[in-house]
Amino acid sequence: MIETLINYFSFPFVRYAFIVGVLISLCSSLLGVTLVLKRFSFIGDGLSHVAFGAMCIAGILHVSNNMYVVLPVTIIAAILLLKTGKNTKIKGDAAVAMISVGSLAIGYLLMNIFNTSSNLSGDVCSTLFGSTSILTLKKSEVWLCVILSVAVISAFIIFYNKIFAVTFDEDFAQAIGTHASVYNLVIAVIIAIVIVLAMNLVGSLLISALVIFPSLSAMRLFKSFKTVTICAAIVSVLCSMAGLIVSILAGTPVGSTVVAVDIVVFAICWITGKFRA
Repeated sequence: MIETLINYFSFPFVRYAFIVGVLISLCSSLLGVTLVLKRFSFIGDGLSHVAFGAMCIAGILHVSNNMYVVLPVTIIAAILLLKTGKNTKIKGDAAVAMISVGSLAIGYLLMNIFNTSSNLSGDVCSTLFGSTSILTLKKSEVWLCVILSVAVISAFIIFYNKIFAVTFDEDFAQAIGTHASVYNLVIAVIIAIVIVLAMNLVGSLLISALVIFPSLSAMRLFKSFKTVTICAAIVSVLCSMAGLIVSILAGTPVGSTVVAVDIVVFAICWITGKFRA
């Protein structure tokens, strides 16, 4: 098995997959704790469907690198979702459902109307479940992922105290002079970037699992925000690496395998937390 892995790592696309997988899982876990505590867990699901619709449009327009279309569209959707969620007539969960279902339906409709591929079902399956995309990355895409990941991690570190304050008591943070709306906007933009990056690893339908499961696993073991965030990052990276290794050796879909490993680790952490209580 070890020799097989060594042989696989001689191929550039495998090394690219592990680099991107580690970076994406790290970025996803950083804001996972905030999303869970603010009850915004499904915002990742909604934005992933927006990204799917944007990818369909990029494919129809024959854009060479769909990131140039998907990223700005997803960021705009994150901002609109934040604004719409504060509307008293359209609550947050309804706004997520509206944008999520609408984007998914329109994207699939456009793919059928302007079909340019001989394997539409395969393309849709790969986009939704991340079957092959992370194993077909180009060097330029890896560098773009590295740059965006560094930007996400840097933003989280710089605004850590503000994100912490907004997460636990937004009204109090606003009262002491913290511009909560601004930092909510920062969180939304970071989430949008993470979602676009994560589509390469697990696909648009499984992104929420990548964001939520490591955070929930860490919460079963620790209580403080900082410790939970660090633990979630470690769990997320290890699960992604394990999922990629199993996927390569067993020939299973990458996204589904990574999420399955996350579920197993969550079960272990949940049982461990029960015994520690």
